[in-house]
Amino acid sequence: MRLILNVIWLVLSGFWLFLGYMLAAVIMFILIVTIPFGIASARIGLYSLWPFGKTIVDRPTAGVGAAIGNVLWVVLAGWWLALGHIVSALALAITIIGIPFAWANLKMVPVALLPLGKEIVDQR
Repeated sequence: MRLILNVIWLVLSGFWLFLGYMLAAVIMFILIVTIPFGIASARIGLYSLWPFGKTIVDRPTAGVGAAIGNVLWVVLAGWWLALGHIVSALALAITIIGIPFAWANLKMVPVALLPLGKEIVDQR
């Protein structure tokens, strides 16, 4: 079932969201000082490409650095990535089949805004 959901997700919105995250990652890598943001963007981008079967949890060792980094991330790229999830969710919610995928997009908005201090793990 996860394979079917991931393939449908990939076709409907996952690929475009992945491209947005990778664009943000490349920009962050070019700016050198923001390489940790680029790593976080690439990690979340791979998650947005194939999300079913994985979940996001808080990293217990995250501290003040992650909190400060998240504030900078929201200013630099987080708001427009979250906007991409919201726009995709609105487009998917038009059809009955797309409603679960719209909900999955909305569940990804918090991690698009605040990716530092999060970890992607397999669901059991």
